[in-house]
Amino acid sequence: MREIYKYQIWQLLTAIILISVICAFINKHSTILDGTLWSLKTLVWLVLAILAPIIHQLYVWAIWRFELYRQTYSKKYGTELAFKMYKNGFTPLILARLITIIFLAVANHGTLDIPYSFWIGILFLIPAAYLGYSVVNYFGFDRAYGIDHFKPEEARSYEIVRKGIFKFTSNGMYMFGFLLLYAPGIMLESSAAILIALFNHIFIWAHYYFTELPDMKKIYG
Repeated sequence: MREIYKYQIWQLLTAIILISVICAFINKHSTILDGTLWSLKTLVWLVLAILAPIIHQLYVWAIWRFELYRQTYSKKYGTELAFKMYKNGFTPLILARLITIIFLAVANHGTLDIPYSFWIGILFLIPAAYLGYSVVNYFGFDRAYGIDHFKPEEARSYEIVRKGIFKFTSNGMYMFGFLLLYAPGIMLESSAAILIALFNHIFIWAHYYFTELPDMKKIYG
């Protein structure tokens, strides 16, 4: 159990610090909460957009660590079904990170003045699109989901991918993929959406350093 919970206090502290910074920023810039969508205030959408990544990363940690160290899910359902069930939960949760930011940007639109905001937003979409192309053609969705936690012995035989976006970085997912989350806020000139996109981007690195990287050391040595 010690290995399952290892470093998670640091991920929790990261969330607390980031949320505290967001609250302090809002206190100094109250106009960041201007706007509504479907009769819901921007504050509601902002809270939902903060909860989405927290729930997503908590879900991934719980599945990855309990499977890696105790085979909790594969023992009960079999490896293939357990991994499929995990993916079925992962997909809507990661999409919720983007969807809540889009709704937040719509509610809070026009709170910034960004020249050529549409085209700047497109620039942020390009590397994210290239990442998607690289995952489809070179990396594979199952590896992106984290199948190595379900099949660690098989994963050790995987070749290191050095094609597509992975020529430039070994961690294209977090380096470039999360640029997608900035596009709605930039295009709709929403200060709240850009702030929460930044929260997402920093918080995913907490997941990397405190969950994924230790797991990789366990799996690959």
